[in-house]
Amino acid sequence: MFRVKSTITFCIRNGWKQFDSKLHSLKRQQRLAICAHRLSCNHHSNFLFQNQLERKSYLLSNIRQYASDGLPSHHRVPLPALSPTMEMGTIVSWEKKEGDKLNEGDLLAEIETDKATMGFETPEEGYLAKILVPAGTKDVPLGKLLCIIVSNEEDIAAFKDFVDSGEPVKSSTPKPAAPSAPTPTVSPPVSAPTPAPAVSAPPPPPEGSRIFASPLAKSLAREKGLDLTGIKGSGPSGRIRAQDLEGAVASTPAGMPMTSPSAQYIDIPMTNIRQVIARRLLQSKQTIPHYYLSLDVNMDRILRLRAELNNMLSKDGVKLSVNDFIVKAAALACKKVPEVNSSWQDTFIRQYNSVDVSVAVSTDAGLITPIVFRADSKGLSTISSDTKTLAAKAREGKLRPEEFQGGTFTISNLGMFGIKNFSAVINPPQSCILAVGNSESTLIPDETSETGFRTAKVMSVTLSCDHRVVDGAVGAQWLAHFKKLLEQPEFMLL
Repeated sequence: MFRVKSTITFCIRNGWKQFDSKLHSLKRQQRLAICAHRLSCNHHSNFLFQNQLERKSYLLSNIRQYASDGLPSHHRVPLPALSPTMEMGTIVSWEKKEGDKLNEGDLLAEIETDKATMGFETPEEGYLAKILVPAGTKDVPLGKLLCIIVSNEEDIAAFKDFVDSGEPVKSSTPKPAAPSAPTPTVSPPVSAPTPAPAVSAPPPPPEGSRIFASPLAKSLAREKGLDLTGIKGSGPSGRIRAQDLEGAVASTPAGMPMTSPSAQYIDIPMTNIRQVIARRLLQSKQTIPHYYLSLDVNMDRILRLRAELNNMLSKDGVKLSVNDFIVKAAALACKKVPEVNSSWQDTFIRQYNSVDVSVAVSTDAGLITPIVFRADSKGLSTISSDTKTLAAKAREGKLRPEEFQGGTFTISNLGMFGIKNFSAVINPPQSCILAVGNSESTLIPDETSETGFRTAKVMSVTLSCDHRVVDGAVGAQWLAHFKKLLEQPEFMLL
């Protein structure tokens, strides 16, 4: 622990240029944890970075050795934050069994975060003495003790009956000295005790008031259909804890129709990813003033160019999709109109120099948006390769956090499902998202034709904009550039 704290203090005093030179003295897991928090705070002050490390002390706690209650020296491994927005996790599987030898960097467990299912590597070398959270456990809070690691194999037996106290792993504090035995005194005669008045149950809080409950208690209440307003909490200031829900009877919330006993239904449990999707979409629609701009794009020239390029690249195994051209055109349009390639930051608007395009991918667990970084400077074949690789990893749940966190502009394409047009919800803190429909044969005017018209493949697109960042005229300019790049693809070479 001293090594980590001294490194943090040194870096805050001397700046980040000396940061990497200090990391060599730390364990691999602590290096990754500190680097992740440095990246998440890189646009803020050093004070914020220090404050984040103090608040998330469980990232550092697993390097401390414990040797209390007659137990040998051991390492307590808590649930770490595998993504910046992670609050809880689900233990999908344990890749090691109790008693197994552990080498630093071995895959210890698979953990489902709010973004994806990720591998959790062994933070310390030694032996896995005890697993405290079995596979399949849901809504495990950050800092919850997951397992015990010992350095010596003969110490494993000492943890056979070890039981977790239930409290998050935190820094050890010196125990206060035991108070001295009080001097016995003679107490005066005590009269018969007066019966205490009966204490009535606390009245339910007024409608709209806040209910103080732990995240785990709220999650369990949702699963069991419990109403927290009638439950008395045993925590500080009446805070409702998980153990307070034992024996509580599920009730139907006010305003919700009763389900007929003969009705047939299935309750599908919420995954962490689905909960995050719901929370972020609700945040977007409640806090972002959306407006929408739509137009049609003639895709004839792009479709001909795609066919020609695919014939040329067939020997190399490269097959370009229409979406690859859309990603490239959107990235170049963002360079032409940089206001669209911006994000709302409450007190300022951040405009990005490179265009990192998030591409919406549908998976069994929910929607995720892997990122094609610097799409404005990449060729079509590279964009095609990156998109296919990221989509495959997303569906297999193998995306790394840096591959889907961030992005400056998002594209959602439902054209392959036959959708003509739709309006997408902005992915905060981005300011725009492009909804792409399918290409349909449409009659358009043609002065060179004898009939005065001809048939063309026309694609409908809708740009959702954050009015705080992008004015209507600016959004219209972006769409005009996007349309020009697709209808005259030679401009992509300029």
